Amino acid sequence: MSEFKELIKSFNKTRDYVRDFFVYGFKTREDFTGKSIRTYDNERRRIESWLGDYVKQDYSATGKNIHLSIDSNLLDTNPLYRVWKAKSFTDNDVNLHFFILDTLSCDDGYDIETLTDMIDEKYDCMYDSQIIRRKCNAYVKEGLVRTKKFGKELLYFKSESADLYFSQFCELTDAICFFQLGAPLGIIGNTILDNINETNSIFRVKHSFFVHTLEDEILFELLKAMNSHKEIELTVKSTKNDNLSVITGVPLKIFTSTRTGRRFLCYYEPDYRRFTTSRMDSIKEVKPLNVFDDYELISAKLNNNLPKVWGVSFNSYDNLRIEHIKITLHINEYREQYILTRLESEGRGGTITKIADNTFTYENDIFDSNEITPWVRTFIGRIIDIECTSKKMEQKFKSDLETMFKMYEI
Repeated sequence: MSEFKELIKSFNKTRDYVRDFFVYGFKTREDFTGKSIRTYDNERRRIESWLGDYVKQDYSATGKNIHLSIDSNLLDTNPLYRVWKAKSFTDNDVNLHFFILDTLSCDDGYDIETLTDMIDEKYDCMYDSQIIRRKCNAYVKEGLVRTKKFGKELLYFKSESADLYFSQFCELTDAICFFQLGAPLGIIGNTILDNINETNSIFRVKHSFFVHTLEDEILFELLKAMNSHKEIELTVKSTKNDNLSVITGVPLKIFTSTRTGRRFLCYYEPDYRRFTTSRMDSIKEVKPLNVFDDYELISAKLNNNLPKVWGVSFNSYDNLRIEHIKITLHINEYREQYILTRLESEGRGGTITKIADNTFTYENDIFDSNEITPWVRTFIGRIIDIECTSKKMEQKFKSDLETMFKMYEI
């Protein structure tokens, strides 16, 4: 039987619940099919305990929808950071936290055996030295403890306090306040502010994609792999169903939509010799592999291809094939100069040619013409003709227009 606990061990599961049931807000209790209804109720109660001020309820014909309602320009921080701070622990975790840090509070460093004996003597608590070693190594990764090698001995020291560091560089506080509000991995800045008892009283962001913090754990692993030029193994969940797939690739760039804020990982698949992308919110796990020797070469090839990418698609089934699109438009060049300006500013390097009075063509070469379709639709009413080397795209665009004409009896 699933039991309700406010704290969690696995962030992956909670990420899915926050995203599906609260951020998007399109699922009802009856739509939940992951596990039991009791599990859903427990997850709902847990998230409400973290984000209760922002949880809203709507009723529709299908039932009650629960979602988050957040006005970003009124907030001094990202409320979803609370999810990161709800980590479960045991009694031993709590005791050892204070025992280890208090014992290491002096300037002298200790090896694991000495540290274990001192904790036993000082607090009358006997622990196995391997438990102390695992805990200290975990704190080394988190920056609470540092190590230094003397001969064959590895000594552990307590790290300098964040308060001491920022007392010398207090002018950084405003920069951290700005960073934590909307930057990738902003949870780091938010945690620093918590540790030095500071809050953001200066900055607000009018449009902010708070949900990105749910992907920051994945983003951090991807950035480390990029920095070390390593291949990775991705576990990806289909956005259409619950199927999981494992993909091997070389991470190269993170793309972010300026319209929706959605983020994508762009990577190279050596087995297929192609570039492709995956939505960040579909990536469940990142496992680093070996260093990829041709990383710089592949990165340079990507940069050469980017001008031909309209959105995030490389037409991955045949990424050497470029599609040419040509649109003929009627534009009153005296009264609608703003349309020409828009074509130039939004056309991403396309060629604009005047072929007659008030008649212009826009031409471009791109990898996937399907991605340009939503933008082309915004010129309906001015489009005289459209031609594309992808006949499938051309036919679909024209058939959509015919369907619209029938719908509105035009």
